[in-house]
Amino acid sequence: MSFADAVRSVLSQYATFSGRARRSEYWWFALFNLLVSIVAAILDAVIGTDFGSGSGVISVIVALALLLPSLAVTVRRLHDTERSGWWILIGIIPIVGAIVLLVFMVLEGTPGPNRFGASPKQAAAY
Repeated sequence: MSFADAVRSVLSQYATFSGRARRSEYWWFALFNLLVSIVAAILDAVIGTDFGSGSGVISVIVALALLLPSLAVTVRRLHDTERSGWWILIGIIPIVGAIVLLVFMVLEGTPGPNRFGASPKQAAAY
């Protein structure tokens, strides 16, 4: 899956928490999220709308706009590894939770269909 395909896929499923997401879809969207956040921070600094803490009006708007699709693709990625979307809450635990969630995001999805749907990897092959 290419960068543009991944971003298009995630944004077209803006608040869809069901189904599965491939690793490439998740990580390309994470990169997109990072790049857009950097551009928003630069715009805040140039325009003068920053709060002095590294964020500003534009950064907050971007973060709010991308929050729901980021949560949705993370839940779908967890589904691809045969885990409930509730595992996203492990990220609340300082340090350890973030590491565990990172490991889950890096793991390969279960081959073939699982309880959350058909494999997105095999569907893309056809």
